[in-house]
Amino acid sequence: MRYWLFKSEPGTWSWDDQVAKGDAGEEWDGVRNYQARNVMREMALGDLGFFYHSQAEKAVVGIVEVCATSHPDSTTDDDRWDCVDIRAVEPLPTPVTLAQIKAEPDLAEMALVRQARLSVQPVTEAEWRAVRKMGGLD
Repeated sequence: MRYWLFKSEPGTWSWDDQVAKGDAGEEWDGVRNYQARNVMREMALGDLGFFYHSQAEKAVVGIVEVCATSHPDSTTDDDRWDCVDIRAVEPLPTPVTLAQIKAEPDLAEMALVRQARLSVQPVTEAEWRAVRKMGGLD
């Protein structure tokens, strides 16, 4: 299993929107960055990810699961763009802010810190465990 981070502006697509989709999940569509697209192409069924609210909140707020692997993005006819489907698994009891992540020396190399603008990012197992613990899980 691998771990990921999915960033969304809560005014466009929030954690509550994701939860409302239930077990069927939703396409993580509209990504128009080659690096982020390539990251999604690496994902497997059952991989887990952090759901991150960008903009004002800047916090990891929940856990999602990849429920459909890379496929053509239905929001475009351009065959260069793929997406995955994700479903909500559980909220973090305590959201973990970007400031908290940046303050943690063990997370200094996390993609969220180094490549802040990338909308879909890999997360190492150690980073996964650390952020979950900071958020009140495990």
